[in-house]
Amino acid sequence: MSGRAAPGRHGSEFRRRRKLNDIQKALSTDPPDVAVLRRMAISEGGLLSDEIRCQVWPRLLNVGIENLPPPPGPELRVDNKDYQQVLLDVRRSLRRFPPGMPLQEREDLQEQLIDIILHVLVRNPQLHYYQGYHDIVVTFLLVVGGPLATVLVEKLSTHHLRDFMDPTMDNTKHILNYLMPIIELVNPALHNFMQRAEVGTIFALSWLITWFGHVLSDFRHVVRLYDFFLACHPLMPIYFAAVIVLHREEEVLECECDMASVHHLLSRIPQDLPYELLISRAGDLFVQFPPSELSREAALQHQAERTAASTFKDFELASTQQHPDTVLRRRFRQTVHADHGAVLTKPRTNRLVKLAVMGLTVALGAAALAVVKSALEWAPKFELQIFP
Repeated sequence: MSGRAAPGRHGSEFRRRRKLNDIQKALSTDPPDVAVLRRMAISEGGLLSDEIRCQVWPRLLNVGIENLPPPPGPELRVDNKDYQQVLLDVRRSLRRFPPGMPLQEREDLQEQLIDIILHVLVRNPQLHYYQGYHDIVVTFLLVVGGPLATVLVEKLSTHHLRDFMDPTMDNTKHILNYLMPIIELVNPALHNFMQRAEVGTIFALSWLITWFGHVLSDFRHVVRLYDFFLACHPLMPIYFAAVIVLHREEEVLECECDMASVHHLLSRIPQDLPYELLISRAGDLFVQFPPSELSREAALQHQAERTAASTFKDFELASTQQHPDTVLRRRFRQTVHADHGAVLTKPRTNRLVKLAVMGLTVALGAAALAVVKSALEWAPKFELQIFP
């Protein structure tokens, strides 16, 4: 038995060393090879360590790290309209710090957390604090430290998180409205059950606005998801939310078909999810159903132009590869509806339809490559489109 296990361990270690080498090579080029870094962040295992994240996350967000801000002074908190609410939320954030962390160290980090949040809000008065924002900020603080976390969170807040920081929840609700169309396309029976139960999408709100940081207890899983989300389109968290629901199909269908029962089940996210598998499936669904298609299905379509997603090219997903004609598209939809239990990341469609719809196979490597290619469609115009 031990003789058969050793090759697996050696193979895993070899893949890790090769990935580390690829990351260091991509970082050492001038300019850094962001395409490779995105692929590394998406592919199995993500960025492997916090030390690597300190180097790669700034590249994924196109943030310079040469002139990091000095620690803010006490004046930041004076007469600040958000201070009291931020203070309350940070005090309740004990579970977000590593168990066993010395009290003094945790209290120091909580003070830094307050200052990072207030710094971003003061510098960007168009942004509005929301409960759950601190769950994202604390993740960056724990991974990269205060000064770097400040600049990364500021860029993230004016980019991926922008819709959550509006004065109203209209754009957040719009993003949540992408959830059910994804589920319907993949599993109509599950979608119909949820519709009959009138469960809505509010169960996924905390997932979305904290990037799952508030609902996952294992920090390793949180940072793995952050690798994935930082390398992808702003709507990727809603695709990941969809695959969690799809993964729990059997549990959902065994519920009483009423709002309270289904909401109770879905709002309590399992801690033992197969994260790499779900990341793969989320990437596959993004490939098959890019936001530009889903937007026609989502409610509140009149607000689509105001969302963060509209600042991108909808991750066209290697647009030269993905233009199936109407007949193939109709055949693909018919196949999906005929097979209610099918998950499209394990497609039962024939190879011709699959390749016509996706332009490539649905293996994680291919999906990751496609997402990376489309990410690069907007990366060169990052500053122009997001920060006019």
